[in-house]
Amino acid sequence: MKQSKLTVAIFIALILGVIVGWAMPDFAVRLHVLAEVFLRMVKMIIAPLLFSTLVVGIAGHGDVKSLGRLGIKTIAYFEVVTTLALFIGLGFANFFRPGEGMGNIAAEHTGLTRIVEMASTTHHNSFGELLLSLFPTSIFQSMADGNLLQIVVFCIFFALAICAVGKKAQPVIDILNSVASIMFKFTEYVMFFAPIGIFGAIAYTVGSNGIAILFNYGKIIVSLYVALAVFVAVVLFAACKIVKISVRGLIKAIQEPALLAFTTASSEAALPKAMSIMEKFGVPKSIVGFVMPTGYTFNLDGSTLYLAMAVIFSTQLVGHPLTFEQQLVIMFALMLTSKGIAGVPRVALIVLAGTLTSFNIPILGVAVLLGIDQILDMGRTTVNLIGNCVATVVIARWENSFDYNKMAEFIKMKNLKTNTLSKIEHHVSFNQDFKHETEEISV
Repeated sequence: MKQSKLTVAIFIALILGVIVGWAMPDFAVRLHVLAEVFLRMVKMIIAPLLFSTLVVGIAGHGDVKSLGRLGIKTIAYFEVVTTLALFIGLGFANFFRPGEGMGNIAAEHTGLTRIVEMASTTHHNSFGELLLSLFPTSIFQSMADGNLLQIVVFCIFFALAICAVGKKAQPVIDILNSVASIMFKFTEYVMFFAPIGIFGAIAYTVGSNGIAILFNYGKIIVSLYVALAVFVAVVLFAACKIVKISVRGLIKAIQEPALLAFTTASSEAALPKAMSIMEKFGVPKSIVGFVMPTGYTFNLDGSTLYLAMAVIFSTQLVGHPLTFEQQLVIMFALMLTSKGIAGVPRVALIVLAGTLTSFNIPILGVAVLLGIDQILDMGRTTVNLIGNCVATVVIARWENSFDYNKMAEFIKMKNLKTNTLSKIEHHVSFNQDFKHETEEISV
């Protein structure tokens, strides 16, 4: 309910921002401070949220060896699918080029012009420079600078050390679990300010550039949703066909949690229902219990695809075109940074801001995308959920433990329930029509 109310508030703020920006452009321009305050609040979450969730995600299962064959297969599948998502996002960003034509969006008002000029000389130009920049000299300095890449590398080594120590390190995991829970709640509090930040961002953007800027926003939305649709239709469809799973049956099975994820823009909100359905669909409980939670750290396909598009969009926005090699460098970086995404609303903005900061790219793109992030988040979150549900089926089939009979029975019951509800609705509608006609005759 809270997420639904927040979603409504965000859409109201979006509409009001457009109206204020169009009707009172001079006043709207001064509202950019609201967006900047919200962006600062988002940036302050980056380091503690990423550190706690990523370390717990890697070390929380105990000894790495105990994960065995299931863990290796799961991580391997996640890497293949998220890499495909990255390249699909990269391809569509270069094809649609949504950031072009928006380069003058109030850069002089936000004080980003100087940073834009600096970015052209400080960007990582090769794999060698990226490799050197991965390793921090001080984790505290990395956190202070918001260098996501260095934080990820430190987290990986820290988590592996926890696994090597074993039971003695359990208190550290418990503390980090508590920190992660606190940061999720912290993030929730920060996101309560999202409508205010979005109102300021969209009012400022429309007030500075005119109502025509909405065309550019439409281009961004269409680009992302087309890319997400292609990913589902090609990658996830192919994965289901390889393991001989009914794609139509699976989509119909998870339509309720998918709708919940779409309306709340929160993967976490739909997780319990999705896990329950996947067990009924034929996936063993042990696999669902391992793959689904792990997937919410390592396999957010929609968010990963969006990040690839958003980074390229941000470079197009500031007039800083990238070579193919530079784009590959960033894709490699996103393979690491996208693993720290938590399943809460608008957390992709946090990772995007951190990734852009790591490459010295101005976060003007984050400010621009903030105005329509709710619409973008709804699509990518739904694909996150579908991707993780498909992952449980693929891993179960890979382990030769998927119950096809259970799947067939579940689909049959689902169809029977749908047909029964349809007949009941038809019967109720017929009775209402008959009652209405009888009343008219009586009159």
